[in-house]
Amino acid sequence: MKSVLLVGLGRFGKHIAEKLYELDHQVMAVDRREGRVDAVLPLVTNAQIGDSTNPDFLRSLGIGNFDFCIVAIGDDFQSSLETTSLLKELGAKLVVSRAASDVHAKFLLRNGADEIVYPERQLAEWTAIRYSADHILDYIELDDEHGIFEVHVPAEWVGKTVGELDVRKRYSLNIMALRDDGVLNLAVTPDIQIEADQTMLVLGTMKQIQKVFHI
Repeated sequence: MKSVLLVGLGRFGKHIAEKLYELDHQVMAVDRREGRVDAVLPLVTNAQIGDSTNPDFLRSLGIGNFDFCIVAIGDDFQSSLETTSLLKELGAKLVVSRAASDVHAKFLLRNGADEIVYPERQLAEWTAIRYSADHILDYIELDDEHGIFEVHVPAEWVGKTVGELDVRKRYSLNIMALRDDGVLNLAVTPDIQIEADQTMLVLGTMKQIQKVFHI
């Protein structure tokens, strides 16, 4: 369990609060709008109505006590920038800030952000890749070159074992897991036979995955 300060309770911030609640973390939620704060009260450990650009207000929260801070402000970049900077000045261990563009990201990183998230861009990229190919069910981008894709089993692989396919040697790919009727099997061994109704989670370079699965 971690202690988290979440600043900004718009749609993005509220979704973060919901997930942190599911993961059983302790969350202090902050927004200047009373309605937004009231909306997340069932999901958080504590909540405060206040201006995160006010040093005295932030200082009263005990910034150094949180394992990490998330600046989820999306409708006011100046406030996001000031909040990020103040959090770092007040001793925040880790500051993760939301950015809407590369320019925003550069300013945030220069002013205290340790990490940047791009919710709109990341979702746009996921949507474009997910729905532009018939074979992809889901994917996670690990960096600019590597990702984990959930894909349908190619017809020519059906009935063969993982060992027979030897995708690591042939294609420089790794089969991380197999999903069968919604159940994920992470114990992938060479003797497991691939079935037509399964999907597989494959790790590799974007270029190689696109080539092998005709994406």
